[in-house]
Amino acid sequence: MNAPREPHEATVPTPHDLGFALPAPARVSGARVIALGLVATAALGAAFVVAYLPRRSAASALVEAAHEHEQHQVVVTAIVPKLVGSEHALKLPGSIQPLEEAVIYAQASGYVRRWLVDLGDRVKTGDLLAEIDTPEVDQQLGQARASIAKARAAKVQAEANQHLAVSRADRAQKLGQEGLAAQQDVETAQAQSAISDADTKVADAEIAAEQANIQRLMDLKAFARVTSPFAGTVTARTVDRGSLVTAGNGTPMFKLASTDIVRVFMNVPQDVAPSVAVGATATVLVREFPGQKFEGTVAHTAGALDPATRTLSTEVRVPNPDRKLLAGMYAEVALNLPSPRKVFELPSTALFNDAQGLRVALITPQNTLHFQPIVIDRDQGPTIQIANGLNGDERLVQIAGVELEEGEHVDVRTAKATP
Repeated sequence: MNAPREPHEATVPTPHDLGFALPAPARVSGARVIALGLVATAALGAAFVVAYLPRRSAASALVEAAHEHEQHQVVVTAIVPKLVGSEHALKLPGSIQPLEEAVIYAQASGYVRRWLVDLGDRVKTGDLLAEIDTPEVDQQLGQARASIAKARAAKVQAEANQHLAVSRADRAQKLGQEGLAAQQDVETAQAQSAISDADTKVADAEIAAEQANIQRLMDLKAFARVTSPFAGTVTARTVDRGSLVTAGNGTPMFKLASTDIVRVFMNVPQDVAPSVAVGATATVLVREFPGQKFEGTVAHTAGALDPATRTLSTEVRVPNPDRKLLAGMYAEVALNLPSPRKVFELPSTALFNDAQGLRVALITPQNTLHFQPIVIDRDQGPTIQIANGLNGDERLVQIAGVELEEGEHVDVRTAKATP
């Protein structure tokens, strides 16, 4: 019998158990084990370096960047708003009109005998423009002269009757005092004297009436000479010789305009209308004369706004000695009007525009930012003029960028003064 095995002894299968012979187990040397351990350690170290260290570096950089962001202040350049001049430049369209213009009608009916001026002629005050034949007026004047002659003859007769009646009245009164005439005859003689005296006064009145009629006809006859009411230029002639004209405004004869001084009419908007003053200077520009300025002054204003357009009708008078400016021309009028409020000028870069509207970044005494709403009066491209929102003693950020925030602390630099 075989002896029993110890529990700790390994059972090695025999060839009889497997049916074939096993090779002898390989032996691992100590050096190889150490090498394998070093390789495994190196692999783990490489994995640590590749995975952990970059993450740690990125986290450290992020913390450092956040710390630097908290400590960093935006550098801004501070400017002060500039108070612009009290004058407000304005350009408005205008229409040139003559200083005086008249359509001349006949004041006496008749036929045009001749005309002496034509289109474009210059005339002086009182110059003869045309003559009119007035046969009806001549006939009426002849009748009036005959009537006054008749009235004068009637006056002579009335005076003779008056002398006779006075003599009879005196004689009847003396006879009555002596008792040789009845009182009735005396009173009758006195009444006849009074009647003859009245007839004389009537004759005088008729003579005065006929003289007035003659004077009226003579004045009407004088209108047969059509003269110029003022110095100017004939801008229209609408009659020829033999044309029938009637007294009144039915048939125009000439049109006359005075353009030595012209009037330019324009409509001033409501926002600057209170600043328009009589005597203010104005410059008139006409595109037909490029580069040439015509200086004038404000002569009249309407004193009230047109309720339809909310504008003030204004007249500017411009000397025109060489008559370059023609009536009816389109012109552009430049006015320098005093501004009724303070206007400050800023560079356009200071304007901040977002969903909350137009604002500028103010720098508080504590060097923090505050966005102030403003109202633009005029946009001139490189600069803007502020009508409301500033007092003039503020410090503003010269370049307002989107990185600026309300209440943010900033590092302030002063802008260089412009020469």
